[in-house]
Amino acid sequence: MEDTRERILLATLRLIGEHGVGAVTNRRVATAAGVALGSLTYHFPSQAELLRETLSRYVDEEIGRISEIAARLEGIGPEQAVVETERAIAALPDGPEEVATLELHLHASRDPLVREAAVRSMAAYDQLATAILTALDIPDPEAKAPTVVALLYGLAVRRLATGDPSGTAEALRLLLYGAAVPRPE
Repeated sequence: MEDTRERILLATLRLIGEHGVGAVTNRRVATAAGVALGSLTYHFPSQAELLRETLSRYVDEEIGRISEIAARLEGIGPEQAVVETERAIAALPDGPEEVATLELHLHASRDPLVREAAVRSMAAYDQLATAILTALDIPDPEAKAPTVVALLYGLAVRRLATGDPSGTAEALRLLLYGAAVPRPE
């Protein structure tokens, strides 16, 4: 029973990443998951529930991954923090999962049932950014974390749109140098 549910969620995430949220139909998901249509509707009676569960599952996995990275940052110096940050950026999902994440976050702006998972996702990314900024001795890391997350999110969109992965580490470095400078009173 759990295996069927898992296959449905994975198939939904893959379909979203490859074709967008609009491609998520019950028939398409059932076919991609290799399950009967009735089995899909048994586990997920509505599209909103299917999308919410798909994003929640992905967010739970991301929070686990992010928590591991944040734990590695505790007590390390700025030089090692830069290395760990670049390692974390390199390990970000690439391909359909990354596209699906962006699609689901955009969908959350239109669907309050999906929004809760998107909010948890952003909070986890803010927490990781705070850990990175703290390890780098950046003043007021909690206030600056959302800006770092927004930059990385924007760079992910740019990378997907252009196919050019360069510039992420350099853009983050530029932002961090700016974050280290105290604001004029």
